[in-house]
Amino acid sequence: MKVLVINAGSSSLKYQLYDMREETVMASGRVERIGMDSSILTHEVPDKQEVRDVSEILDHVTAVKRVVDILVDPEHGVLSTIHEIQAVGHRVVHGGESFKQSVIVTPEVKLEIRKLFDLAPLHNPAHMMGISAVEANLPAVEQVVVFDTAFHQTMPQTAYLYPIPMVLYRRHKIRRYGFHGTSHHYVSDQAAQLLGKPLSEVKMVSCHIGNGASVTAIKEGQSVDTSMGLTPLEGLMMGTRSGDIDPAIVPFTMNKEELTLSEVNSMLNKHSGLLAISGISSDMREIVQGMDDGDKNAQLAFDMYVYRLRKYIGAYAAAMNGMDVLIFTAGVGENSDRLRASVCEGLTFLGIELDEELNKKRSKEARYISTENSKIKVLVVPTNEELLIARDTYALVQQAKQA
Repeated sequence: MKVLVINAGSSSLKYQLYDMREETVMASGRVERIGMDSSILTHEVPDKQEVRDVSEILDHVTAVKRVVDILVDPEHGVLSTIHEIQAVGHRVVHGGESFKQSVIVTPEVKLEIRKLFDLAPLHNPAHMMGISAVEANLPAVEQVVVFDTAFHQTMPQTAYLYPIPMVLYRRHKIRRYGFHGTSHHYVSDQAAQLLGKPLSEVKMVSCHIGNGASVTAIKEGQSVDTSMGLTPLEGLMMGTRSGDIDPAIVPFTMNKEELTLSEVNSMLNKHSGLLAISGISSDMREIVQGMDDGDKNAQLAFDMYVYRLRKYIGAYAAAMNGMDVLIFTAGVGENSDRLRASVCEGLTFLGIELDEELNKKRSKEARYISTENSKIKVLVVPTNEELLIARDTYALVQQAKQA
């Protein structure tokens, strides 16, 4: 089966085409600046030169058509006909309490996703545009939606409820949902395979550290707590997001600076985190370079970032009454040996011993970076959310065919 995986944003669309026999990527790419006359389609096929095309792409329907066209293009494509695409899987950020697992797209599913627009106004409407665009171009193909929040639906009430009036939960479903669930799910499975143990026997803390960042406590293969909340703003200090702050800062700042709700929301989501403290960048690579150049603000930003991450790891070890595995994943988690070392230096009370040489090595494979004597195994596990989406899509479509 050939499965096309799509991640649709408001003005962009990323795609990967999988051959599920070997779970190999046949082609991948992205469409940027949708809605403009200078949209950019970038298309990559393994062992071939990248293709880049600039043209007018005014909507997602046209974007998907361009993707399908280049996949069957005689020179740059990898398919002989569009009928080789047998299923399409979509990443959808918010599934609310409605979706505890991936599902095949139906009219009822689409209606429920629309009902969740209020919980993810920047993401779910864009995902729906992606689903509608595929329907317009590939009307006979089954579609599957995989939710970022689904993995966290196993959290108990003690973890997902906020200590605010219950009427707000009953009326508006204000609670912790968590995000990056697809990533945390994938890397926990990979970690269990590397350990040679069933998930039911392992307590893990998974650190998805990219521009956005979250930590998840995983017990017996299930998410029991996670750092992001109603929105992706809660939790860790991130590239441009503040993470946890005193809620009273919001009305206090609005009053003192005469800010609107929109302005303070923008401040916390786009102008805080590493960017705000360092004054340099939201990119960890540039922060580290600033530290090496003697920039005190860059050093402070890094130290704050590490401190808050370390606190969450310790809290989740306590929440699970112990931990067996610490996982680092995503862009920063996979590539910054400096960050991993700094985090683990303050966790020796848990019995963590980092192997400096293993930590500095680069690899695209899941690997140990702790010593043999370390009581807690520390792993770097490259995430692959697209592959998990492809797997869920393949499995659901196969089940539907056999039903």
